[in-house]
Amino acid sequence: MILADDLGYGDLGCYGQKHIKTPSLDKMAREEMCFTDFYSGSTVCAPSRCTLMTGYHTGYCRIRSNNSADDIFLLAEDITVAEILKAAGYSSAMFGKWGLGGTGSTGEPHLKGFDEWFGYLNHVHAHDYYPSYLWKNQQKISISPGIYSHNLFTHEALDFIRRKRDEAFFLYLPYTIPHTNNELGDEGMQVPSDAWSQQQKNYAAMISLLNADVGKILALLAELGLEEDTRVFFSSDNEPHEEGGATAEFFDSNGLLNGIKRDLYDGGVRILMIARWLGTIQPGQENHQPYGLWGVA
Repeated sequence: MILADDLGYGDLGCYGQKHIKTPSLDKMAREEMCFTDFYSGSTVCAPSRCTLMTGYHTGYCRIRSNNSADDIFLLAEDITVAEILKAAGYSSAMFGKWGLGGTGSTGEPHLKGFDEWFGYLNHVHAHDYYPSYLWKNQQKISISPGIYSHNLFTHEALDFIRRKRDEAFFLYLPYTIPHTNNELGDEGMQVPSDAWSQQQKNYAAMISLLNADVGKILALLAELGLEEDTRVFFSSDNEPHEEGGATAEFFDSNGLLNGIKRDLYDGGVRILMIARWLGTIQPGQENHQPYGLWGVA
C-alpha cells in the first residue's frame, strides 16, 4: 500500500494533469483499475491514516483530528490490518510517515503488527525532509546532513521486497511527499535538488520523484516475477494543500472538485486510487463505485 501525502485528485496525468509528467503511475492506471469516486478518511492526515489502518471510518476510529504530535495514538484494543495479516503469516513493514503513535505509546508500529519499520512517528516531525534523526525498530537513528528522507524510504522498500520475495508480505509505504514543510513558510517546498527554484516547480519535482519511485517498485516486482502475486494500491491521505507557497490552482491539483485539504467539500476528501493486480484485474478499467480508505483495510 503506497500512500502519498497531500497529493491532489488532479495531480496525475491519468486524472487529467497536463503539466506534470507521471508516466509510471499513468501506466499503472492504464494496465489496471483507476477509481473515480474514492474517498479519504478525513481532510487531514492522522485520522485519514487511522481509517486506513483500522478499517473504521471517523465516526468510530480512535483518532479523529491531528491534535498535537504526541497526543494521538492507537490503543492496544485498536486492531490494524497489519496485525491481521501478521496473524495470517505475512511479514510486514512500514517505511515513511506513521502518525498513529509516538515513542513509548501503545500506538508504536511494532505494537500494531509491523515486524520492521523506519521513518517518522509523528506528523509534525515528518514535515522536515532533512531530519537529524528518524526512528527504526524502536531505535533513534541519526541521519547525516543533506540526506533526503524520502529516498531512504524507497531504498528500504526495495530492499524489503527483495528479502521477502519468497514469502507473503505486506508493505505499507506512507511517503511524505508532496507535503510541504509547514514550519518553513513560503520556503517549505523541500526537494533534494532545487533545479526548479520556485515553490510550484518544487511541488512538481516532488510528484515527479514520487512517480519515479513507484516505477522502481513496480519494476522490481516484475524483475522478481511477483507481478501476478502482488496487489498494489496507490492513493493519498487527503487532497492537495495550499502551504509552503503552493497553490492548488496553479496545477489544477483538485481537478474539477471544489475545495482543498481541510475542506469538507469533495476537494478535501475525494482522492485518487489506483489498484493493480496483474493477471486478475482487467486492464484499463475505471471504477465509479464509491469507496474509501477504511474499505481497503
